[in-house]
Amino acid sequence: MIALAAPAQAELPEAARQMIDTALAAGDKTKIATVIELARKTWPDDAEEIAQIEGQWKKASAEKAALAEKKKEEEIRTAGLLDRWTGEGELGGFHSTGNSRMTGITAALSLMRQGIDWSHRLKGRFDFQRQDGVTSREKYFASYEPRWEFGENIFAYGLAQYDSDIFQGIDGRYALSGGLGYKVVDGDGVSLSVKAGPAYRVTDYTDGRTENSIAALAGLDFDWRVFDRLTLTQDTNAVAETGGQALVIVDSTSTTLNLVTGLDFKVTDKLRARMSYAIDYDSNPAVGALSTDTSTRASIVYGF
Repeated sequence: MIALAAPAQAELPEAARQMIDTALAAGDKTKIATVIELARKTWPDDAEEIAQIEGQWKKASAEKAALAEKKKEEEIRTAGLLDRWTGEGELGGFHSTGNSRMTGITAALSLMRQGIDWSHRLKGRFDFQRQDGVTSREKYFASYEPRWEFGENIFAYGLAQYDSDIFQGIDGRYALSGGLGYKVVDGDGVSLSVKAGPAYRVTDYTDGRTENSIAALAGLDFDWRVFDRLTLTQDTNAVAETGGQALVIVDSTSTTLNLVTGLDFKVTDKLRARMSYAIDYDSNPAVGALSTDTSTRASIVYGF
């Protein structure tokens, strides 16, 4: 509650004053503004006194907000390495097509730490299916992405990524990238950011081959809160490799694309139901493997 001093020689009717004081005590900025505007229209002769009350309220609100922001910034700057992490755990089922057509279980973990200029993102996912004592699906993915925001909408990023899918012929694939990103939209329930930069990738195939290559990476992250309980998410990462010749784009040996579209429905403040569809494309898969895999997932997500 913000306490305001009564203007000298107050002439505002008692009913009006009580109405405004009640709104101030509730602390809802929208209601306070509405009540003050109503009072101004109802008692136009007391507009000057009402304006004084409004001015005091705005000044006190601004001072309170500035103090809270300063306190929050100090807490962030003095936080320990393991403090201020938030995240979500996901558990559910999937159905895949492509190199394997089956249904199994999926689990994922996502962590984020937001600082003043820096943020850190950790992600991991595991898909597994076993039938009649034989493993028929085993896919791993993990990534770590630090970001440094050095402008209003511009950031620099680093990315370390690992994935493995033996049914696509990939025993292990490691990628390192760094570059710049831009927040195209950020606010009002919609956010869109893009990023791009060079990358270096090492791929170990199940047939024993190993490839090292210089690459280019482009990414897109999109979130849209359709309404209060429904959110649409879109994440895209594409890597085009040049087989060690970064400038010879026409001789590229491999392009991979990971596209994930999801729909989250908020059940409670911490619990959400999620439906997602993923496409994994590799223009140069292992011998005998298909270029495209798709996965449809239904899961429960718990935030913490």
